[in-house]
Amino acid sequence: MRRATERGQASSGHHNQNYVFPLTDEVTRLLGREAGTSVTVRIRRADALPVVIRTWQDEAAILGAIRGILPHVPECVDKGDDYAIHSYVEGIPLSSVCANGKPVDTLLIQALASLLAQMTQVRREALPPLPAAWPRNDKDSQGFLRTLAHLADRQIRQPNWRDFGGLFAALGIPEDALIRLADRVPAMARRPYSLLHADLHRDNLIMSYDGDPPLICVDWELATYGDPLHDLATHLVRMRYPVYQWNEVIGAWVDAMALIRPTAVNGLATDLRHYIAFERAQSVYPDVMRAANSLQDSPDQKSLDVATAAVRSALEAAAEPLGLGNVPDELEIERILFRWRAARNGRLGLSAKIGGWRQDGRVSEHPDFPRSAVRQALLAEGAAPASRVFKGTGHLNSVVRVPDFRGPVVVRRKVANVCRRERGFLSEHAVLRAIEKSRVGVAAPKLLALGTSYQGEPFAIHTYEGPRDSHQPPCHPVNGLLPYEADRLVDQLHALTRVDYEGLDPAAGKAGVFYNSLSVQLVQLVADLPKESQRLARMLGLPEASRLRQILSRHTVGHRKPALLHGDLNPWNLVRREDDKALTIIDWEMALVGDPLYDLVRHMHLTPTRPEIRDRMFRRWEKELDSEYTVGWRRDWRVYRLIEIVRSAYVDLDRLVTGASLDAPNVRRAVDAYPMTLAVATGLLGLPVRSTANPYLARALA
Repeated sequence: MRRATERGQASSGHHNQNYVFPLTDEVTRLLGREAGTSVTVRIRRADALPVVIRTWQDEAAILGAIRGILPHVPECVDKGDDYAIHSYVEGIPLSSVCANGKPVDTLLIQALASLLAQMTQVRREALPPLPAAWPRNDKDSQGFLRTLAHLADRQIRQPNWRDFGGLFAALGIPEDALIRLADRVPAMARRPYSLLHADLHRDNLIMSYDGDPPLICVDWELATYGDPLHDLATHLVRMRYPVYQWNEVIGAWVDAMALIRPTAVNGLATDLRHYIAFERAQSVYPDVMRAANSLQDSPDQKSLDVATAAVRSALEAAAEPLGLGNVPDELEIERILFRWRAARNGRLGLSAKIGGWRQDGRVSEHPDFPRSAVRQALLAEGAAPASRVFKGTGHLNSVVRVPDFRGPVVVRRKVANVCRRERGFLSEHAVLRAIEKSRVGVAAPKLLALGTSYQGEPFAIHTYEGPRDSHQPPCHPVNGLLPYEADRLVDQLHALTRVDYEGLDPAAGKAGVFYNSLSVQLVQLVADLPKESQRLARMLGLPEASRLRQILSRHTVGHRKPALLHGDLNPWNLVRREDDKALTIIDWEMALVGDPLYDLVRHMHLTPTRPEIRDRMFRRWEKELDSEYTVGWRRDWRVYRLIEIVRSAYVDLDRLVTGASLDAPNVRRAVDAYPMTLAVATGLLGLPVRSTANPYLARALA
């Protein structure tokens, strides 16, 4: 038996191995064919990843339905549970004479368009029954695309999530990305459904020897029934045409369809892009998984470089349709893939590379977490499942277990290419060590290790403060604090006043400095915004940096004794717990030393806070803290509220312009509320709100 060219496997991820051989006399009698006739034996690969959408499981039934319209397609002459024997199509794959990326001859493009148009003549009644989830209206283009997105989630993402979910989470692809894509499918023009090949690329097109017909389609296992625009989109993407040929292909398709099914071209100008976006979105899953699998048993740098480039390309293509926000750069992708490979290929010596970490000289070894435990945590990091990988606006956190340690730990790494407009002032490791050393009643993670690993990438290891049940994600008070949680948070803010901050910020404590510092930082943030964000801010009525400085200088606050502040008490930095502390405070990278009133007011700005909860927190805060921390707060808290609302007006606008961190839940909620933020900010600044008829404003509020 000689192996045939595996048409389409490399690009479409089919589950078959194809072999071509001439029939023996014995087999000829069984199949009713002439001796010496060549056939293709298609054997289902047991080890193949599920990376394709299947409408029907029986390719033979599809082939039988279309032979009356396309008589030259293969015929299934025999089949079993894991194999099928097809008649052999004589000819040469188009990919053999015209490789991906090369232009296709105009006559071939016209022949391809004619093939796609002929498929519309196959009657639905001749095809196998459609799945129950199929749209009932066979002209519902929007429903068809939504169905495709749900099928991609069910047939591609879900079966692979256990093995690859942690990798996707580390790369910034959330679990519900395809479901959200389905929810965003807009209304589209109505087009009559028809048979679609759904995988028409150069390997699946055979150029016949005699030219009659010039092209024959093979590999129909992914065929489906729906909007013909989907077939055009997958063909455009998978054929790898040069960009300049796309219009020629689309034009040929329109001309061919006009002769057979003219209504198939309805709305093409506006709707084709939605199918192209879907094709690129769903392709990120097979492309990433294939790249990761290529690293199995491959310890060399070359394989890592190739996989990194493939993943980067797939992420860039899928970023917009999946709403991914910031795509990791190549260095970050390489590090993620290296950790994924090291966690699975320990026998290849990779564990020595990742385990050869260097300790940061600023932090001594934790008595409960020796160097051997750090090495074990780093090796386990790449194998963390999706339910234990959390990617925020600034950090990638992987929860792992280490033998002989009392509970899970978090390996924490900074996301490489995130531009944060708001910056921290204290080192998170120093803050956590100061809290631990103080032994006050603040529920915060403990720092276990700090250092650098592969390629000098910094990391920190903290105790994990979420649920001990590995199947349960951390629970955050995203809709606001319950009364007892509000009390416990105030108690922890009180405890922070007893942390010795002088080693963290010896210069803190001078009267009037803190508010002035906040004002200067905000003005500098505005001055450093990209020009496009600054221009849009002006169009919306927000002042430039110099004018903002003048407005903020009109306000003053009284002096209160400084304390250590968290600086970013948004709901996602508060983890619910079941003991009497109620909440653990995480993510201390924005910590600073300053007025305790500011921490409380900023929390109320970042978290939905009902008036009764706000009043409850203020009353308890004033009662619990010493008077030197609270004097004059009733006069000053609105000044801090002003500065935080104004800050949000600029920061959230910049996120709308740049798309930065829009996949983070706290950011998404903030930008969704931008119209209200803008109105309140301009009102507090004493400025008029510009008309919403302004096109820039319409863009910002989209």
